[in-house]
Amino acid sequence: MSSALLEIIPEFKDIQDAGLRNKAMAVWTEAMSAGRWTFDDLKDMPFTLLIKETEVNLVAHTRAVTQTAMNIAQVLDEAYKSKVKVNKDYLLAGALLHDVGKMFEYTREGGRFVQSESGRLLRHPVSGAAFASRFDLPQEIIHIIAAHSKEGDGLRRTIEAVIVNHADFVNFDVFKE
Repeated sequence: MSSALLEIIPEFKDIQDAGLRNKAMAVWTEAMSAGRWTFDDLKDMPFTLLIKETEVNLVAHTRAVTQTAMNIAQVLDEAYKSKVKVNKDYLLAGALLHDVGKMFEYTREGGRFVQSESGRLLRHPVSGAAFASRFDLPQEIIHIIAAHSKEGDGLRRTIEAVIVNHADFVNFDVFKE
């Protein structure tokens, strides 16, 4: 299953720490399994239910957020050198996992993706962080998942969480009408 995951989300390969890469990939694949999703389902799964009939799927959104986040980190590094330190492995893992909770927030009814009962009770930042915490990931990555959306407003976000939050909203807001 890991080769299939790397095929659709090759950015996992960019995580330098092999142990962290394996844990992050395990979170994604186990979330798919727990939600009873297939790789084919992911091609259809919208990245949000808040924008009617979006053609952007969860995989494309995850990859775009990850690439945006890494580009932001690169610009910060070039502009500010050692004044801003970004843990790139944490940033990558957090960006790749930021929406993993959508595997629990969504269900399919009559061929359409809708909010699940679980999703009505816990939005994806909460369910994703809770699920990911079972995989012995660093707390900084759990923080990125939990704080990437409005649930993180009011928290003191790490630099990696700030970057993923803004990368996510850029990739969401461009599709709002």
